[in-house]
This record gives sequence, structure tokens and C-alpha cells, in this order.
Amino acid sequence: MPSRLRTVWSGLGALIAVGASALIGSVLLVRRTAAGHIYAAADVPPAPIALVLGAQVYPDGTPSDFLAARLDLARQLFDTGKVKTILVSGDRMAKEYDEPRAMRSYLLRAGVPAAQILLDEAGVDTYSSSIRAKEVFGAAELIVVTQAYHLPRAVATCRLIGVEANGVGDETVQGSRAWRSGALRDQLACVKTVLDLLTRRRPVLKADELDAEVSSAGRSRT
Repeated sequence: MPSRLRTVWSGLGALIAVGASALIGSVLLVRRTAAGHIYAAADVPPAPIALVLGAQVYPDGTPSDFLAARLDLARQLFDTGKVKTILVSGDRMAKEYDEPRAMRSYLLRAGVPAAQILLDEAGVDTYSSSIRAKEVFGAAELIVVTQAYHLPRAVATCRLIGVEANGVGDETVQGSRAWRSGALRDQLACVKTVLDLLTRRRPVLKADELDAEVSSAGRSRT
């Protein structure tokens, strides 16, 4: 093998090793931080707020099966007195795509009083939703609600920024192709989460910043 080719392969191997180490280290940090803070809905300690993280909304404003399952779980927590308020945090990418308002409408139809629903329209990813829950909505303690595969990262993110968070995860949509692909992406997203925490990335916090973000293309929810 020519020396130049050996150098290329050697460099590629080093990059793969660094990437693998970053991924494994990030996943371990997330899981260790979340350990002991994930519960079934009936067993989770009460908290003032349930933070429901956004997911896909269909063009007619109907929440996807994944998002509806999260909202049903949050309503269960509310109905059983585990939480007093539900904070719905999602992405408002454009006037015709608004996750938080779709989430609020779903909860209203399910019987949750409007006064007990808080709306976060700049929860563009897990990190942003967590930071905004703390800094904009003043949440010091909460229950995170999302799918079970996403829950360790969501709970760990909240706890690593200083929020006393426990989590309840939905498993009713488990087994679908979307679940499997989502679970894989979530492991990879652990690296981004750790980078966000290390760099203290500043999310959108003010209304004027949010307006500047609306309709921006190519945003990825992780």
C-alpha cells in the first residue's frame, strides 16, 4: 500500500476512533445522569410542572401519534394530581406549522383548563426547551414527558442545567419504524447535547429573537 494511502487510512481510523469515543462518552454521561430519575406515571414524585416536548404536527394541526401519546401522558399526570401545570414546548417554524398551539388545542379538547397550560413557542430542540423552562418559565422542578427512548437525554439535560427533573416516558408507539429510527438518532444526538452543555449554547429567549427565527429553514429537532 502506498505511503500516502496508508496515511489517509490512518487519519480516517483516528477520526472514527475519536467519533466513537465521543458518542460512547456522551451516551454514558446522559444515562448516568438520568439514572434513578425515570418513573412510571403512577410512581413519579409530584412536581409543579410537566414539560411536554414537541414533535411532529400534521398540516391540519393534528398531533402525530408520537406527540398525542406524550400529551395523553401529561393529561394523565394532571388528572391524577401529579402536576398542576402543563408546559407545552415546541417549534413554531411558520404560521402554518405551530407545534405548541396544536398541543394546547389537543389538551383543551381533553379537558385540561386553559389556565393550567403554558405555551413555549421556541422549544426548537431538547436543549432549548430545557433552558427556556428554567430561565423563561422559572421551572426549578418538573416532570419531563416524551417517548421512553428520548427520556434519558431530556431528563439529563434538565438536571445538568440545574433543574430538578424526573421523567415519564411513553411506550405506546413502540415497535414502529419511526420509533426505531428515532431511538437511533437520539443516541447520536447525545453528542450534540453534551456540546451544547459544554459551550453553554444560548437558545432563543426573547420574543423578538423568536420572530427572527420563525420560517427559518432546515432546522433539526434534537
